[in-house]
Amino acid sequence: MVGLSNKLMKPRKSKLKMTIAALLTLTIILGIGGYMIYQQQTQNDHKQDQNDQQPIVDWSHTFHNDMARTGYSTSTGPVTNQTLWTYLAQMQLEYSSPAVVDDVAYFGSNDRRVYAVNASTGGKIWSYLTGNSVESSCTVANDIVYFGSHDHNVYALDAATGSKIWNFTTKDEVYSTPAVVDGVVYVGSNDKNVYALDATTGKEKWNYMASNFVYSSPAVVNGVIYVNSFDTVYALDATTGKEKWSYFVWGPIYSSSAVVNGRVYFGASNTVYALDATSGKKIWNYTTGDRVESSPAVVNNIVYIGSNDQNVYALDATTGNKIWSYTTGNEVNGSPTVASGVVYIGSKDSNVYALNASTGSKIWSYTTGNQIESTPAIANGILYIGSNDAKVYAFAN
Repeated sequence: MVGLSNKLMKPRKSKLKMTIAALLTLTIILGIGGYMIYQQQTQNDHKQDQNDQQPIVDWSHTFHNDMARTGYSTSTGPVTNQTLWTYLAQMQLEYSSPAVVDDVAYFGSNDRRVYAVNASTGGKIWSYLTGNSVESSCTVANDIVYFGSHDHNVYALDAATGSKIWNFTTKDEVYSTPAVVDGVVYVGSNDKNVYALDATTGKEKWNYMASNFVYSSPAVVNGVIYVNSFDTVYALDATTGKEKWSYFVWGPIYSSSAVVNGRVYFGASNTVYALDATSGKKIWNYTTGDRVESSPAVVNNIVYIGSNDQNVYALDATTGNKIWSYTTGNEVNGSPTVASGVVYIGSKDSNVYALNASTGSKIWSYTTGNQIESTPAIANGILYIGSNDAKVYAFAN
């Protein structure tokens, strides 16, 4: 029986060896396959990480970059005064400042037109003729370009073609740059009204009668509109238009408010003010040597603003104390834009300036053919600004 058992066991050992070999082979195959799948997944994950890390362009959708009018761009600005291109309109670009979205720059001119040009090359895409000068800046939202004109109208144009979608007629000139939030256009007029319009149809939702002309561009933050008439700062409920508070100053107020960290910053007469955004109470004020028409940029707890005393100022946003000032050769009633630690601003001395945001020291300047009252826009590493020489300038490294 023992011998029979041994004979019977031999083929079982052979089968066992074959089974083990087969399992080893299968394990190797599965291991290689699993490793290949792991490698492919790792490569895919790596590619996804690379895609996730691609920089998001901070397009400049409106005057002073955003609806809070902060004047801050996360784009990198140019470190030299090298021009990329210039575009010549038919008349000066006085106050209208470029908006730059999806590689298209939009701006108005005193030649009654709004232009769309390629932001990389300066090549004209389209223009739209209004009934009078366009000193309002454009706001671009949901592929629509919104702006005001001295012909008393607020316009909405197709961003791709320049075709008119709608217009809304006020009773006076519109310098104000529209703010567009949650499907509503908020804009002021020299007829003393602040209007809320349906962004799709242009139909009026409400209006608020202010004390005086409304030159300024509304800021919209947390459901509140902050807008300035010629002598009063208002906080209005964005849904109803009901006044939350108002703050009277001896004007004139050409400046638009920047709303940052619960404070409202603006210029009036020869003074820069900071108000509490909830109550409207004054926190501090700083007096310059002449009228302040410039709108403030507020970045890293510093308020940057120009004055007609020819200076650019940097003020502590908490206290109002002066950090530095830089003297240009003429009035500074355009507004600053800040990017990558640099303050960019134009002056009536015809120069564009790039100043160190911490110290105020000049990094570079560039002389255009006439006074500058336009405000710079920065997007995708390029600086855009208009001049009274009828040109828009694009600067890039």
